[in-house]
Order: sequence, then structure tokens, then C-alpha cells
Amino acid sequence: MKIAAVRTAFPPHWYDQSTLTESLVKIFGADARLAERMRSLHTSTGIEGRYLTLPLPEYAELKDFTQANAAWLQGALDVGERSCRAALQAAGVRADEVDVILFSTVTGLASPSIDARLLTKLGLRSDVKRMPMFGLGCVAGAAAVARAADYLRGHAKGVVLVLTVELCSLTLQPQDRSIANLISVGLFGDGAAAAVVVGKDHRAKGPEIVATRSVFYPDTEQVMGWNIGAHGFRIVLSAEVPTVARERVPVDVDAFLSDQKLSRTDIARWIAHPGGPKVLQALQDGLGVTREALQCSWQSLARAGNLSSASVLMILEATMRTNPGGPGELGLMLAMGPGFCSEFLLLRW
Repeated sequence: MKIAAVRTAFPPHWYDQSTLTESLVKIFGADARLAERMRSLHTSTGIEGRYLTLPLPEYAELKDFTQANAAWLQGALDVGERSCRAALQAAGVRADEVDVILFSTVTGLASPSIDARLLTKLGLRSDVKRMPMFGLGCVAGAAAVARAADYLRGHAKGVVLVLTVELCSLTLQPQDRSIANLISVGLFGDGAAAAVVVGKDHRAKGPEIVATRSVFYPDTEQVMGWNIGAHGFRIVLSAEVPTVARERVPVDVDAFLSDQKLSRTDIARWIAHPGGPKVLQALQDGLGVTREALQCSWQSLARAGNLSSASVLMILEATMRTNPGGPGELGLMLAMGPGFCSEFLLLRW
């Protein structure tokens, strides 16, 4: 199985972090103490700016989940279509060659799902297999590519189109003054990423998916996720996430690599979902790698914030563009998400 191409797409509105913070202070109706807390938390993320689906002034006008989800649906179709078209073109694959479309999101709801609404627009076949996924959050970009590989093991000439769309800004909860929410509104951004994954006998070229592994951590369901109700999506974000990244993920990475008769020193490229600065630093420390080894992750976080499931694909795209490497070199793609869980993919160039 090969990853033939990855492309990202963003909404048209980009704002620097300071402008976003000051607007959020007003939307939250923050007093002086809360305003300073928000400024401090948002500055510490190291994010330069983020993309938003709506013009910034319109967020104060969102009255309920119905309005926010309607904006999500329209925005998801736009960035989803653009990222898919760009990925197919980059891979040299026609839309009517796609056998499966895997779609993932955790920031909005639609039935029929976004993949169904894009099927005719993109020119996919009417017999394409659709696999919409919801709830995997930040891990979904890696998990969706892994599930594409699972399918392609039995379809050597097959083509899977993976699409992740996350419009995190439209989950805004101004009434929630929890630390988790104050952090999240300074951390998450909007965007989409699409990947074209093909079977081993397909003509398209790209890094090979050698092996994959999923890991679930029992009794961690409250570490990360959403509380969903009439109010919409309310963040669940535990302070335990950096600890898991530092102490548990490296152990599982070592076990995964060991089963392939490899170790961390064999990995030339690390394609890691950034989480936030504390999570990324914890992962860096736990893996014993340099900041340079995770440079694409740090740059992705600074440029666009945490895009949930789309981030790891954005980082993979940057890696494939800027560090193509030599034949036979190995990379490890990894992400963490609600569950709490991890996903690992061993790649070979």
C-alpha cells in the first residue's frame, strides 16, 4: 500500500493569534482576571495564527448549535471538495478510479455525511464504498489511513480517498469558563486534509505503508473528547494528556517497532500529530528525539494550530514535500485521540 499524495485546504479567513485572543475576550465577556488568563494561555501555545470558517465578527452572532452546525456543513463541503480535488490531481488519479472514500470528522454532524454530499461533485462512481467515521478526533487522520491500508491489503490495484474535515472554531462555547475550554479556544483551528492511498500494484508512487497498529488505553475515556448536547460540542481535555504522550506512547512505539525488528534509531522521519506545545514537548522528550526531528509538527502548530484529525496529514504533506529522503528510509506516523488511544503507521520511502 502506498500514500500517493496528501493535500490540505483551509477556509479563507486567517487571523493572527493576538487578534483572535482579543476577539474571544470580548465574546466571552471576560473580566480583567479572565482576560489576562486567556492571554497568558493563548500566548503560551506558540501559535502564530489560525484559519477560521467564518469572518471573525460573525462568531459573536452564533446563537445556538443549529446555526453553528449549518455553518459547519457549508464550510466542510468547501474545504473538503478542495482538498480532495488537489490530492487526486497530485496523485495523478482520476475521481472515477476511487473505490472507497473514508471520511472523518469530530466537529459537526450531517446525515447524509459529507462524503455522500461530495460524491457527485467530485465525480466518484456510484458504486464507491463509503465509510464515514465520527468520534476519533485527533487520532482519525492516522487511523483513517491505516484503515485504508487494511482495505488495500486485499485490493492490490485499489484506490482509497481519505478525507478529514475539522472546523473546530464552530464548536465555540462562550459560556464554558473551564480551563480546558480556555485552552481549546486558543489552540484549535479549521482545515481539511485529503490523502490518496493505493494498492501495491497501482501505478501511482509514494511512501509504502509497511505496518500499522492501534492501541487503546483502558479506563481513559474521560481524558479527551466532547460532551455533546443542546449546547453543541463542549470540550473534555484532561491534564493527563502530556503524561500519556511522555510515558505510554513511547513504550507502545518501541513495541510496534520491535515487532518489525526495528528500533527508534531506524526511523528517519517522525510524522507526529502536534496536540499542543506541552503534548508535543512531552512526546519529544519521551521518544528521545530532537526538536528538529519534529520540526514539521512544530511548524504546523505555529501556522494553523491544532486541526484535530487533519493535522497529522498536514504534517505528512509537508514531510513529503520538504524531506523526500532516499529509497528505503523509514518514517513513523503517529497520533493520539479520544478513547484514549494511539495509532501508528510505519512508512518506507
